[in-house]
Amino acid sequence: MRRVSPKIVERVMRTLGHSIEGMELPAIEKISSDQQADPFRILIGTLLSARTQDATTHAASTRLFRAACTPTAMAALTVDEIEQLIYPVGFYRNKAKFVKATCAALDTRFGGTVPRTLAEMVTLPGVGRKTANLVMIRAFHSNKNICVDTHVHRIANRMGWVTTREPHQTELALYRATEERWWPYLNRYLVTWGQNVCRPVYPKCGDCVLAPGCPRLGVEKVGRRSRV
Repeated sequence: MRRVSPKIVERVMRTLGHSIEGMELPAIEKISSDQQADPFRILIGTLLSARTQDATTHAASTRLFRAACTPTAMAALTVDEIEQLIYPVGFYRNKAKFVKATCAALDTRFGGTVPRTLAEMVTLPGVGRKTANLVMIRAFHSNKNICVDTHVHRIANRMGWVTTREPHQTELALYRATEERWWPYLNRYLVTWGQNVCRPVYPKCGDCVLAPGCPRLGVEKVGRRSRV
């Protein structure tokens, strides 16, 4: 994968940076701000957020942290108690098991703190690269990580920055295709844009500030333009 022209990436990122102002930010961004970048709360919030509406994630995280605000306290909860607190997040039964197991691991293996390396973080139950990368960026202010979810994967391919089939492949390709200075911002910008404009089905290309330079790769049908 060749590197995308730095001028193109800069134009897209600066344009999105201005365009997402006033838009609803992803749930983990709100959790990060609300919890003052506490690594534990960001980790748990990110675990809960997979395949779940942002409002549901935020509400569930708030309930769970109100009941238990440390790994030790959360590990002491039963799986049933965690299920009741986080319902109706997607796959809440599996997530409840992961939350309890992760908190127990943090308590016993890492002294009650979230590990500061990606390699250690992905050893936690239910924690994959997407979650670990986002925690590295949001909690530890890393400039060396890219968090790729379905929105980042989709938009990066639509714009022709990468040609990949899986988010993990997209992450690795974006390290090669883009400059390091943009890595911490890719998730926030592209996820926000993906939720509001560049949607999975019927993207609102008529409303998109990137449309003039976007090849729209893989886009077959677009949504109606919003009325002004």
